Amino acid sequence: MNLARYIDHTNLNPAATAEDIKKLCDEAREYGFASVCVNSSRAALAASLLEGSVVVCCVVGFPLGAMSAEAKAFEARKAVSDGASEIDMVVNVGLLKDGNLKAVEEDIRAVVEAVPSAVVKVIIETCLLTEEEKIAACRAAEVAGAKFVKTSTGFSTGGATAEDVCLMRNSVSAAVKVKASGGIRDAETARRMIEAGAERLGTSRSVSICREAAEKD
Repeated sequence: MNLARYIDHTNLNPAATAEDIKKLCDEAREYGFASVCVNSSRAALAASLLEGSVVVCCVVGFPLGAMSAEAKAFEARKAVSDGASEIDMVVNVGLLKDGNLKAVEEDIRAVVEAVPSAVVKVIIETCLLTEEEKIAACRAAEVAGAKFVKTSTGFSTGGATAEDVCLMRNSVSAAVKVKASGGIRDAETARRMIEAGAERLGTSRSVSICREAAEKD
């Protein structure tokens, strides 16, 4: 299994320097990762370094998701204008906890409609949700037009589990994909997420995962 093609090579450290982003992009080209995933202020830099060789993904409303839909839409538009072609937005967990699914859908749709050319992934932050809320979040994301549902930011109280990936896979149609993120630190965990139904993985341990996989194959 070629794990690299599943991986969004990620650096969302708020202290990441331009040199850190350059290293991320160099590694993405070398290993053939699916994308680099960066904070939106680094979209232009990553796009200029990669020059179309690797997709640039940006997080939006990260990591809390609690800002207005308009703010998320603005950030997404700016990221895409700077060269991003994938957007990982954080769902408004509070609205979800309120049971206000209409507002959750509108929050997601605001981003989807702001960047029609981009692939939008919705981070539902599974560690904060009940099973019913996870299912509701996934269904709201699909109704709103997102292309992926994603487990976690990696900045909250927990990350991806195979059980959550399986639940999410079964909560959306085949038109929507699942991304596992948070706590994926080795090749065994990466494979387990893929076997559970993930079609994309978010991790900052991408290089060590691929090296480990190569040694074992």
